[in-house]
Amino acid sequence: MFWRHLTAFILGIILLSPASSALADWTHPLSFSNAELTRRDFSGQSLQAAEFSNANMELANFADADLRGAVMSASVMTKANLHGANLGNAMVDQVNLTGADLSDAILTEALLLRAIFANVNIAGADFTDAILDGAQVKELCQKASGVNSQTGVETRYSLGCK
Repeated sequence: MFWRHLTAFILGIILLSPASSALADWTHPLSFSNAELTRRDFSGQSLQAAEFSNANMELANFADADLRGAVMSASVMTKANLHGANLGNAMVDQVNLTGADLSDAILTEALLLRAIFANVNIAGADFTDAILDGAQVKELCQKASGVNSQTGVETRYSLGCK
């Protein structure tokens, strides 16, 4: 599991390096970096590999959105609705998720270091192979419950709760 996390972390660094910008130009990902997106409705949208770095997404609605591979680093997502969203392989590091709804969300292999999870709803969320630090796991395990409706994985199991 350590090697899988290390590989995901290294891939994240490579994808954000200047050498990867040529690839980004070729694929034309959506960019909302540094944007004011308070209360925006992205529900059900396909936003794969979209960039939301340093964006204000307070109270934004991402319910059932496809955010696989999205970059949300250093953003504000307080009270955002991410119910049922797929954030697999997303970079959600240093994001303030205070009061967010992550119920039934898929966060497999997501990078979540230094994200703030105060008062979040994670019922049914799948964190399988997500990169979290020990303090985050301990905090999330205190409120972990349910089974993800899409993956069938228990939230507590996906976090490695004891």
